[in-house]
Amino acid sequence: MTTRNRVLILLTALAVLAAVATASVLHAADRAARKDRPQAGGPAVAAGTVALTPASGERKLAFRNMAWGPHRDELATVPATTPGGKRTASGVKCLRFYAAGGTGICLQAVRGAVQDTYRAVVLDAGLHELRHYALAGIPTRARVSPDGRMVAWTVFVSGDSYAGTNFSTRTSILDTRTWRLQPNLESFHILKQGRTHHASDTNFWGVTFADDTHFYATLATGGSTHLVRGDTVTHTVRTLRTNVECPSLSPAGDRLVFKKRVQGRSPDAPWRLYVLDLRTMRETPLAETRSVDDQVVWQADGRTVVYALPGDYGADLWTVPADGTGHARRLMTAALAPAYVG
Repeated sequence: MTTRNRVLILLTALAVLAAVATASVLHAADRAARKDRPQAGGPAVAAGTVALTPASGERKLAFRNMAWGPHRDELATVPATTPGGKRTASGVKCLRFYAAGGTGICLQAVRGAVQDTYRAVVLDAGLHELRHYALAGIPTRARVSPDGRMVAWTVFVSGDSYAGTNFSTRTSILDTRTWRLQPNLESFHILKQGRTHHASDTNFWGVTFADDTHFYATLATGGSTHLVRGDTVTHTVRTLRTNVECPSLSPAGDRLVFKKRVQGRSPDAPWRLYVLDLRTMRETPLAETRSVDDQVVWQADGRTVVYALPGDYGADLWTVPADGTGHARRLMTAALAPAYVG
């Protein structure tokens, strides 16, 4: 091959690389621009006042708005009776969110030049920051006790999915009356089948509060998951049964909805939703047969539950009866991390 041909080939290769780079930059710019434009055919979203105790007394559904546009990732509300209605966006952005009793917990990303960091922000009823705490990893779960006093959150400190085994979590509980933080449930005294348990592979996630002292959560150790009942005063957790993840306590405190690993499913999508009657300890599979990787939320009537599944714009909210009857139906498009407030 002549020197001239080598030069021509080199120039051609450089031109192709330059074209690819230019196309990539233009595609990224176009994608960024589309993210700031309202979603065509999507839900109506407008800036406004969002409160965790609405002045009108009307019950609201608060959530992370996933619709493309200037209000993506902001906390938003709609009337609970018309979830497909116009959304009111708050300007407060959260990756994970929950609220109860006029208190909100917002797990946020703090964008950095080199890498992102994360923090937990405690919000009052008007979404004003009360305090914030640095997080050790990626936010994944958040809960508030019914009266708003106790707050809990879980982050991944390694790995990014509950589906596999290569992950580690850190779960914290905060008392918003005293601002005492229990930074890691792994420091609690664990009673596994009535015996003290110590293991380096211990992980907790998915707290759900019964009251300001007692809670349920998931404990993982030895390759198995366990439902535990915990006490924030004695710093003790006790195992109740196996194969329970991300429990959520019903409004009456008599049932837990949770995700259960089911044999024969894909390793990346292994779960099915069940409800556990805490009086009889009987499990009921729900009519949602798809794998749900979420901590489910109960509607106020205690008859139905709400959860997120992947959607065209990140996630949609679905609902299904809590007694095993009926069928799943889409509640909202482009929404995540719901909480009923007001």
